[in-house]
Amino acid sequence: MSGPAATRRETEVREELGPALERYRAELTGYCYRMLGSSADAEDAVQETFLRAWRSYDQFEGRASLRSWLYRIASNVCFDALSSKQRRARPMDLSGPGTVDGPLAKLPESSWIEPVPDARVVPADADPAEQAVARESLRLAFIAALQHLPPRQRAVLILREVLRWEASEVAELLDTTVASVNSALQRARASLDAKDVRAEATEPLSDEQEALLARYVEAFQLYDIESLTSLLHEDATQTMPPYTLWLRGRDDILNFWVGPGHRCRGSRLLSTAANGLPAWGQYRPKESGDGYEPWALMVVRLNGDEIVELTFFLETERLFPIFGLPFELEA
Repeated sequence: MSGPAATRRETEVREELGPALERYRAELTGYCYRMLGSSADAEDAVQETFLRAWRSYDQFEGRASLRSWLYRIASNVCFDALSSKQRRARPMDLSGPGTVDGPLAKLPESSWIEPVPDARVVPADADPAEQAVARESLRLAFIAALQHLPPRQRAVLILREVLRWEASEVAELLDTTVASVNSALQRARASLDAKDVRAEATEPLSDEQEALLARYVEAFQLYDIESLTSLLHEDATQTMPPYTLWLRGRDDILNFWVGPGHRCRGSRLLSTAANGLPAWGQYRPKESGDGYEPWALMVVRLNGDEIVELTFFLETERLFPIFGLPFELEA
C-alpha cells in the first residue's frame, strides 16, 4: 500500500490506536526510565514504541493483550538503545567521597542517572498501593544499581519484581523460557544484593517529616547554617551531577555551602517531586540583583527525622522544562 491509501490507513490507525496508547504512556515511561536511567531517553523510547506500534498495528493479531504487545516493543526499543550507550551512574559509583577543596571535574550529561518527575511515570489512575510500589522502585540508588545489570536481566527484574508480571508472561514477552526467566531473575537479585541496593519501601510523609521539610526550605532560603546543621544526618551525602565530586558528612556539606557554594545564599525554592522524593527547583540570585536564575533541581531523601541525602542536578536547561519549572523568578 502506498500513496493516498497508505496515508489514509495511517490516519485511521492513529485515530483507532492513539487513545489506547495514551492509557499506557505513564507506565511505559516508567519502565523505559528504569531500563535507561534517563527521563529524556525514556520519553524518546516511548515515542519510538508508539511509532513502531502504529507502523505494525496491521500485524497485531490480538494473540497477546495490547499492553503485553507494547511492552514487547518497548523492551526491544530499550535493548536497541542500550547496545550503543554507556552505563549511566551516580558520582558515588565512580569514586570515593571528596573534600570541600576537591576539584570540580565534569562528565558529559550522558554519564549520569537523571531524575524523573513522579507525574510522568506513576499512573494517576493507579490505586494507592500500586503508586507506592512504583515510587519505591524510582529511588536514584536503585535506578543506578539497575544499570549494572545486563539489559535482559534488567528487564526481567523490572517486569517480575516491580511490575509483578508472572514468569510465564515475561518468558512470552522476551521470547524465552520460564526457566531462563527464573535464572535471570536469580542472577539479577544476587547482583543487587551484592551492592546492598533494593527498592526501598516507602510510606507517605508523616506530619513530622512534612514539618521538617518546611523547616529545611525556610533554613535554606535564609541560609541559616545553624538550623541546617540540626536537620542533616551526620553521615549525609551530597552529589552535584554533572560534577564527579561528592561529599559525605554534615560538616563537609555545610563547609561547602559557606565556601565554594556561597552563591546559593539568598536562593528561592519551588516545590516539585522527583523519583518518589521531595524535590525543589533552586533559583540563585542573579548577579545583577534583578530576580533569580535556575541553579539546580534539588532532590532530598529522608530517613526518619533527618535528611540523609541531597542531590543537586545542575543541568537546569534540560531538566527544568521536564519538571514544568520556569526559567527565572522575578525579584
